Amino acid sequence: MSKITSEHLARSAYVYVRQSSTYQVANNLESQHRQYGLVERARQLGWETVEVVDEDLGKSGSGGMERPGFQKLLAAICEGRVGAVFSLEASRLARNGREWHSLLEFCGVVGTLIVDEDGLYDPRLINDRLLLGMKGTMSEMEVSVFRQRSAEAIKQKARRGEMLTTLAVGFVKSDDNRIEKDPDRRVQDAIALVFRKFSELQSIRQVLLWFRSEEVMLPRVRHGHGLPRIDWTLPVYPTLHHMLTNPIYAGAYAFGRRGTRTVIKDGQKRQVRETLRRHWDDWDVFIRDHHAGYISWETFEKTQSMIAENANRSSYVGRGAIRRGEALLPGLLRCARCGRRLRVAYTGKGGNTQRYVCHGTFGKTAAANCIAFGGMRVDRTVAAEVLDRLQPLGIEAALSAAIEQEETRHDKLQQMENTLQQVRFEATRAQRQYDAVDPDNRLVADELERRWNDTLCRMRDLEIDLEKLRTEIPSPMSVPDRDRLMTLGADLAQAWNSPGVTSETRKRILRLMIREIIVDMTEDSLPMVIHWQGGDHTSLTVKKNKAGHTRWTIAGETLDLVRVLARQMSDQHIASVLNRAGKVTGKGLSWNRSRVCRLRNTHDIAVYREGERQERGEVTLDEAAEFLKVSPSTVRRLINTGVLAAEQNCKGAPWIIRIEDIENGNVQKAADARRARRPAPHNPQQKVMEI
Repeated sequence: MSKITSEHLARSAYVYVRQSSTYQVANNLESQHRQYGLVERARQLGWETVEVVDEDLGKSGSGGMERPGFQKLLAAICEGRVGAVFSLEASRLARNGREWHSLLEFCGVVGTLIVDEDGLYDPRLINDRLLLGMKGTMSEMEVSVFRQRSAEAIKQKARRGEMLTTLAVGFVKSDDNRIEKDPDRRVQDAIALVFRKFSELQSIRQVLLWFRSEEVMLPRVRHGHGLPRIDWTLPVYPTLHHMLTNPIYAGAYAFGRRGTRTVIKDGQKRQVRETLRRHWDDWDVFIRDHHAGYISWETFEKTQSMIAENANRSSYVGRGAIRRGEALLPGLLRCARCGRRLRVAYTGKGGNTQRYVCHGTFGKTAAANCIAFGGMRVDRTVAAEVLDRLQPLGIEAALSAAIEQEETRHDKLQQMENTLQQVRFEATRAQRQYDAVDPDNRLVADELERRWNDTLCRMRDLEIDLEKLRTEIPSPMSVPDRDRLMTLGADLAQAWNSPGVTSETRKRILRLMIREIIVDMTEDSLPMVIHWQGGDHTSLTVKKNKAGHTRWTIAGETLDLVRVLARQMSDQHIASVLNRAGKVTGKGLSWNRSRVCRLRNTHDIAVYREGERQERGEVTLDEAAEFLKVSPSTVRRLINTGVLAAEQNCKGAPWIIRIEDIENGNVQKAADARRARRPAPHNPQQKVMEI
């Protein structure tokens, strides 16, 4: 003990106490007593001031966890306030070489002693330093061996499929350490409903909205003291995501779905658990058909693929989930030039115009967009191609729709009946508990009576809701309704354009048929290649809209007609001619004077000026009849027989005749002959009615 000097005793003695886990803190009490007993040993060695550092109870010393107590000890050593460090053994101070040798270095610089159960060491002495170094190395190797043995034992047990910690809801562990389905039929029906609704809606969020709107509750395992128990609550997104992505529901056993990696943070080694799950080919242990599941492994693979494609993020790989909007092909179109997914942009008043755009490398190099085009014509063309392929399956689809409607109603009714049956059991159990208690023990009897009454109230409310649901369920489909449904199935185009069909339904149908569409753009067309889900390919070419043309653009023939009529008559008369000819505006409306005026102003068409026709030497049919002194019907006959040249731009438009054609000699002779054949009236006073 000659190594202890007055200088050491003038400082404080620090007793470092540590246990590696909370379990050891709660159960290994003898180790704690031994470590706290070092305080008395320090006093026996002559130290009057002894401080205990026990902030690291429950923290590992292997270097992967921050230890505030050890940092406090190092700070006190560097400040020269520590005369000796007392520890049960070297492994209590550190289990890794970096922290152990840092402690030795600091103690050697300031002259701090290290004391354990075996002896007293001065890090400034070469022999003591060598012995302390060996103790630290052996401690580090010991924890590495323990960790390796433990990890290998866990992996060996996992390879047999017997490493079961906590099971997902819907499963229980049997007495012989096997995974079995929860025997509660209500739990089984609820979990099976989750997978059925996802197969129908194809989106976790849509499944969540359905469960919460219909107020259908799902089971949740609550761990606590004793056996786990089941609670029923409305689901949240993480609950549904865990169910749909956990392979245990497909009857598979998985171990090591997430890995760990070592990082340096704040100068210390840290073990970080990876947030993203690895592909099942990279799992440490994967056993298919390990136990009875709720779905098949093939269904699980399709579900994972669909969830991955529904990811709406900045990635250009997945198709994204179905969202609101009138565009039918978001997520399906891919640029033939750069391979990126096209985005949809809604413009115009109320967002009623959609365009598909490929930004290309715009975000990185500020380059121009690869391609951009209007979406309505492309949507109609692709939809027509899909309907053409689906037409033979129309009747079968109609029958499936009727069956699916009935199944949806049955699902909600089944969940309500299961809930009511569970509450009736709880009410019966509460009654038995109340009957079993001593009536004189009012403190207990009152509480059991309150629980029984609460359960009876819940049962009454559920019975009312169930009866209401049964009365609201419509009767089976009538014969006329079924015939109407079959008619829609036979004519899919009519069903597709039905007002009751939402854009989300149309998008879902397109995604079931189409894997992706490769599209390019030329000067006047959009070449496309449709890749069907079955592996076939179809090439299409869609005519591209001209610049400035939209779905509200006036038809070209109507615009040409207005150009001609504007040189012959006023806007009011032009509107009458267009309506008689069956022409409509771009939005399908009839014509009036203001709409004709707007069209002229948009296309720089001059308004009709009085006397303009006469200046060009043109007359109408009535004016030609007056000039030739014959009836208008006679002029019409001359035109039909080809004697008189005339022009009519459309049905209902006035005939335009040139004066020089009227003055033609052949026309004059034909008019004279017509007048000569016309008999004179019997009554000289009789007048000719002009129609």
